[in-house]
Amino acid sequence: MAGSVNRRVLLVEDEEMVREVVIWTLEDMGFDVVGVSSGDQALDILRDGAIDILLTDIRMPGGIDGWTLAEKAREVIPDLPVIYMSGFSHEPPRMLKGSGFVQKPLSLATLRQAMVDMGFL
Repeated sequence: MAGSVNRRVLLVEDEEMVREVVIWTLEDMGFDVVGVSSGDQALDILRDGAIDILLTDIRMPGGIDGWTLAEKAREVIPDLPVIYMSGFSHEPPRMLKGSGFVQKPLSLATLRQAMVDMGFL
């Protein structure tokens, strides 16, 4: 399936090992992935390039958490699909319309299902 999707995912995850595993997984699904460790980095990329979906951790160090990042991302790309990830929250209180949620630790099946649910696979 690699190379068949051609959609660009912006992955925001502060834990390097988790970020690398998710990047490899998404690339194996055929996505082009840009991985960053902070909301600030993500906003710079959103302003500069074409992103088809935002996959973001909710709790991150720094001034921008996943909730705020998603809201700011929608100011830049109004219909941007968002998938939130968290190991802390079972019932996300603040999800934007048209977004999804996956519980961490992520499994390949859970991540794949989230992409299917968002219409990307």
